[in-house]
Amino acid sequence: MPTEKLVLTFPPRLVREPLTSRLTKDYDLMVNIMRASISPDEAGHMVVEVEGSAEQLEAGRKYMEQIGVSFEPLSKDVRWIEERCTHCTACISVCPTDALMVDRETMKVSFDAEKCIGCELCIPVCVYKAMEVRV
Repeated sequence: MPTEKLVLTFPPRLVREPLTSRLTKDYDLMVNIMRASISPDEAGHMVVEVEGSAEQLEAGRKYMEQIGVSFEPLSKDVRWIEERCTHCTACISVCPTDALMVDRETMKVSFDAEKCIGCELCIPVCVYKAMEVRV
């Protein structure tokens, strides 16, 4: 089944709208919330991975458009530049998905791009600039 990673932005009036529930229940989509910033009376932002048939994905996008949710494909990839990495492990504690890991025997850092959700939390903590955003 096709999967899309989307960045959703919605106005304050929709913060209390059960968006993911409706996508799941009404459009039979599997929704995985990868990152969210939602506060009352403020615009909301979510990074989601949505899985379903092409028809289901299209119906879900139309629903979001109709209610005023804007969305765009997640177009940023975080890249690990191994040559710059000193294996200090500063990035390990901020990575919410364990895309950055340390081998406890060798104390070497590794990066699994498949697990990365593009949250960019690793970028400011890496003083060696071994993490970067590929746009």
